[in-house]
Amino acid sequence: MYLLVNILGIFVYMGIAFLFSQNKKNINWRSIIVVLVINLVFAWILTSFSWGRDAVKAAADGFNWLVQVSYTGIAFALPSWVNVKQMDFVTSALLPILMIVPLFDILTYIGVLPWIIKWVGRGLSFITGQPKFESFFAVEMMFLGNTEAIAVSTLQLKQMSARRNLTIALMSMSCVTASIIGAYTQMVPGQYVLTAIPLNVMNAIIITNMLNPVKVTPEEDTIANMSSSNAAAEAAGDVTPDGHKEPFFSFLGDSILGAGRLILIITANVIAFVALAALIDKVLQLFNPWLTLEHILGIIMFPFAWLMGLDVSHAFDFAQLMGTKLVTNEFVVMGKIAGTINNTKIFAPHYQAQLTVFLTSFANFSTTGMIIGAFKGIVDREKNNLISKNVGTMLLSGILVSLMSAGIVGLFVW
Repeated sequence: MYLLVNILGIFVYMGIAFLFSQNKKNINWRSIIVVLVINLVFAWILTSFSWGRDAVKAAADGFNWLVQVSYTGIAFALPSWVNVKQMDFVTSALLPILMIVPLFDILTYIGVLPWIIKWVGRGLSFITGQPKFESFFAVEMMFLGNTEAIAVSTLQLKQMSARRNLTIALMSMSCVTASIIGAYTQMVPGQYVLTAIPLNVMNAIIITNMLNPVKVTPEEDTIANMSSSNAAAEAAGDVTPDGHKEPFFSFLGDSILGAGRLILIITANVIAFVALAALIDKVLQLFNPWLTLEHILGIIMFPFAWLMGLDVSHAFDFAQLMGTKLVTNEFVVMGKIAGTINNTKIFAPHYQAQLTVFLTSFANFSTTGMIIGAFKGIVDREKNNLISKNVGTMLLSGILVSLMSAGIVGLFVW
């Protein structure tokens, strides 16, 4: 019965996307079916076959190894923070970013990461029948994150129509940053974090194709030559204003400072959101001791959680965590469950897999502001106004992609 409910849930999530579609006649159903089948095959392989599970586990172990190496640098500067029985959230999950972000930036600087993004994106376009740049961007955002991927796509975004810019904004709600994956794997099961990433990319294509279908002519279906654009390269940090490649150690220094700012931003957001949520709870409890933000969000999100194939009590718990993630961010929820999520006596494998996959994205209220801000500095008023008018659609896109990914993984993990 629960499996049937899980299957029903996937069709309900897609049905919601169809219901809110801005141009139902232009939906490319062939592409959607192809991508959905690919997603199911991906999830099946990565969760049901020993070699698939081993591959994902090896990737997760690789990120954990990077984190362990980063602790060497942290222990040198702050030994009293590392050599303890239980490291705190900032030390264990965030400070490793100081090494991992520069590592991925170095791979970008020497051209390895852009090469991977380019060819995987082209392959994805060929298989799915989606426009070349939208496929390229889906892969790009998987490694770079939303605002970074938008920044390095400046030239392309200026050339594209307002509707295609909106598609990119919708897709950006479902991204992660490769440099933060190591932090995720320290708090929740790494194999499901790594499984979520390709599923989110595919589901972002499905959901955005349904919410905002756009017909792209062969003449429009091109990728701007990013490497020939000093403006785009400057946005990526690859060249200086005079057109020369930035010296490596200057580039590396900027990357490390950027990583430090990222840690401060995440830390500040987590502290502020947790404190504000607690304040809201205190105010609500003045009216009724039962009232809390989690309870309210749990009631709102309960139908979607139940469609994951969970029993009523677990569905309500799941719904509360879903709601908390959307109002705050994934780090708040991951920090809350980090001590228990790996315990299969507390979390059944089905629940554990689905919750981890749902959390593995930047889909929340604050992300909409980041995306609008990124576009504001790049595109003209017409394009930016269209994106600003579709904040609700952006949030819906992020939620549906996370639900789809969690629902698909749940089909194969029980």
